[in-house]
Amino acid sequence: MIIAEIIGAISAVLTTTAFLPQVVKVLKTKKTQDLSYGMLLMQSSGNFMWIIYGVMISSWSLTIANILTFLLVFTIVICKIRNS
Repeated sequence: MIIAEIIGAISAVLTTTAFLPQVVKVLKTKKTQDLSYGMLLMQSSGNFMWIIYGVMISSWSLTIANILTFLLVFTIVICKIRNS
């Protein structure tokens, strides 16, 4: 089980940080018109469901990674609303 949690933690870091460059770009350029609300809704919904699942199975790497990714997506949504 420890090895599974380590693999989960590594993959959580990779997938969460993979979203970070998009957030940085949005914050720098203020350009969000190419990002659809549908994609952002699906991403945030998926992250929210992963958070629930992570809590249910007591996987803190899964839970924390998806909380962070959810917050990153939420940041983009706020920028998109402000820039429209």
